[in-house]
Amino acid sequence: MNSTTMNTVTAPAEWRDFLALCKPRVLTLVVFTGLCGMLAAPTSIHPVLGFTAMLCTTLGAAAAGALNQWYEADIDAKMKRTESRPLPAGRMDRQSALHFGVGLGTFSVLLMGLAVNLLAAAILTASILFYVMIYTVWLKRRTPQNIVIGGAAGAFPPLIGWAAATGHVDLLPVLLFTIVFLWTPPHFWALSLFVRTDYANAGVPMMPVVAGAQATRMQVLLYTLPMAATAIAPWPLGLTGSIYGVSAAVLSGVFLLLAARVGFSRETDQAKMKPERQLFAYSIIYLFVLFGALVADRMVLA
Repeated sequence: MNSTTMNTVTAPAEWRDFLALCKPRVLTLVVFTGLCGMLAAPTSIHPVLGFTAMLCTTLGAAAAGALNQWYEADIDAKMKRTESRPLPAGRMDRQSALHFGVGLGTFSVLLMGLAVNLLAAAILTASILFYVMIYTVWLKRRTPQNIVIGGAAGAFPPLIGWAAATGHVDLLPVLLFTIVFLWTPPHFWALSLFVRTDYANAGVPMMPVVAGAQATRMQVLLYTLPMAATAIAPWPLGLTGSIYGVSAAVLSGVFLLLAARVGFSRETDQAKMKPERQLFAYSIIYLFVLFGALVADRMVLA
């Protein structure tokens, strides 16, 4: 890690810096999909245990985000969209970030295992280790497939929520995991297309940097096809009702339309990549509404 790219710490970190270390925007989606996985389960969970499970999921995801920023401080310092984070901006020392991340992660797993169940704790452990060791340390700087394989890290929360409520894993949460897994490449590649200069400057081999914009655009479209099919699949498989099924079909149709616009775009100016920006923004809405429809469907069926 090249520490010369970071500013010298001039003052003790504030609570806002520790919060920023947790990647709160990412946390919102993680907690929401985990909560939906729990609420979609066929068995209810005591509210106190449910709150504890979501707290542990939140802290585990925060720990992964903190350790990611600890390891990638040199990369963050070279990119405009991340240079203001606590470590590259010099508002926190790396040792504090490391201790914070390890402490949060350890506490979240222990609490999940002691208060909820061991399966949920094991999946939470796997999600933290996968994000930190597999994605951040191993894949991020080595291959343009980093997002493809690393996408599994963000797909664990529905499994955690379901396991917390039931103590086991079924086909539906596996499909939810797969949806998020397949959603991740088009989501992040859409972003990387209009910020690829940042990744190039930092030496991160994201798909647009290594394979070019046109190849990346086609990959966005190709990954959207199995994602849409997987999103709709729970309905014909009899795992959900029509509220979810119709919602998934409409939402995925719009996603596919936006992905097609990206796939056939020939824009080279990053500032003018409107289809890519629209797809990135919609992809976030897509996951929130899709999982929300799942919970609404479950409540009606119940």
